[in-house]
Amino acid sequence: MPTVDDPQWPRASAWLAGEFPTRSSQSLAVLGVPLCRGSMTPGRTDLAPDAVRAILRRFSTYDIEHDVDLRQLAVRDVGNLDVASASVEEAFEPIARGIGNALDGCQAVIVLGGDNAVTRPGCHALNRSLNRCGLLTLDAHLDLRDLTRGLSNGNPVRALLDDGLPGGNIVQIGIQSFANSQAYARVASETGIRVVTKQEIRASSVEALVSEALAELAVRADQIYVDLDLDVLDRIFAPATPGSRPGGLAPDDLRCVARICGAHPKVRAMDLVELDPTRDVADATVMVAGACLLSFASGFLDRPLS
Repeated sequence: MPTVDDPQWPRASAWLAGEFPTRSSQSLAVLGVPLCRGSMTPGRTDLAPDAVRAILRRFSTYDIEHDVDLRQLAVRDVGNLDVASASVEEAFEPIARGIGNALDGCQAVIVLGGDNAVTRPGCHALNRSLNRCGLLTLDAHLDLRDLTRGLSNGNPVRALLDDGLPGGNIVQIGIQSFANSQAYARVASETGIRVVTKQEIRASSVEALVSEALAELAVRADQIYVDLDLDVLDRIFAPATPGSRPGGLAPDDLRCVARICGAHPKVRAMDLVELDPTRDVADATVMVAGACLLSFASGFLDRPLS
């Protein structure tokens, strides 16, 4: 990374700040949703949106693997919602409305959480009736905990089922052993959720499985929401996510997933959640989140012009 600003090494942070005007007909929004009171493990996920923005100074705008420069893409950073002190219940409408507003005039939005409780209002922002909404999660956990103890980052998928999202419209990839219970695995099975374990990923590839899942969801849904929970990463790569386990995905896997999702025309929103910068080591987890944001944007440039 250059130590001084170099006009021939444009920074991704400058791109997000809107310093490279473009006439692109395709546009992407970035919205911070610093929700933290829904977390089952107390922490500072409210600090994550600004930490991810700050880390982009250490990235360029050029994706050499795909010969794409993000300066070709119009991006709009709409700031952070004021939900850091709100309960999950109180934050529902502001988040759903905020994501909906961010999508106004844009083809997709990247939601910087915050904890995983942002996923439920995010899906509602795409389709209030939920019957034509698809949900793809990359997560070590099923997020199907019982609702009787209130809403949390441990039950957004269960709450969405309760709201009317069909189980057949949900695919969960990266689910790990010893991070879930048999009772909640039974809920997934009985409601028709497709669950892809880490063992199944080893037998195939995460890129193939994500592409297959998006194709499957696109038949059932008009719009797809992607929940990218960073605790799907191996613990060694994600010290800032309390729920990460040994044996998870590698950062490059997640970058590829984000790019595939960015390229899919029915993906309207992707969240990056469960990042507590105060627990990070050498910015490792924040760097992965930043790389996923940029990879989604790179893939977005491959979408057919609308």
